Amino acid sequence: MPTPPRTSLPEIVAAGRSILEADGLGGLTMQRVAEEVGVRSPSLYKRVRSRGDLIGLIADSVADDLAATMDAAASDDDPEDDLRAIANAFRAFALAHPNGYALVFARLPEDARIDPERNARAAATLLRTAGRLAGPDDALAAARTVTAWAHGFVTMELAGAFRLGGDVDRAFAYGVDHLAGALESSGAPAPHVKAGRSQGHSEAR
Repeated sequence: MPTPPRTSLPEIVAAGRSILEADGLGGLTMQRVAEEVGVRSPSLYKRVRSRGDLIGLIADSVADDLAATMDAAASDDDPEDDLRAIANAFRAFALAHPNGYALVFARLPEDARIDPERNARAAATLLRTAGRLAGPDDALAAARTVTAWAHGFVTMELAGAFRLGGDVDRAFAYGVDHLAGALESSGAPAPHVKAGRSQGHSEAR
């Protein structure tokens, strides 16, 4: 028999991502990936230790692509515009890669989780933008609020859960606009108190 063609780790991960998007996590097996890249299953284990390891590599790859997509959307000009652009890029990525996106937010076994450093890099652009709106002390809380809302929205959208009609695109834009406005208001300096006026007491006596 001819020697099976050699393959590379990037080719294995790309094949795994393709199978994941087509057939979901249940369809992602080492045998399927081996067939896709043209090697026998034992040869695959020379580059990937286990299915869990493969899932982790795929999750890392998807997270990197999602981060790059959000990074490219931000201009570092107007923070409200950047937040809208980042949120729209986040949603577009999720709709284009639903199973990969779901994997990034899934509760995975220890050997398949995205490592903390990669997770921090993925969040950097949103954290920076949130900090410019809400202030550095509230950057993390603000970024988590935006992520939780956007993830909830697109998860419902992917599940077909918006059943009351109406324009879903408009609803997403409405939410982003109000989040951006609320974060900017929360980061505004406190109103100046005029000298000679005692705080906490009415002028009327």
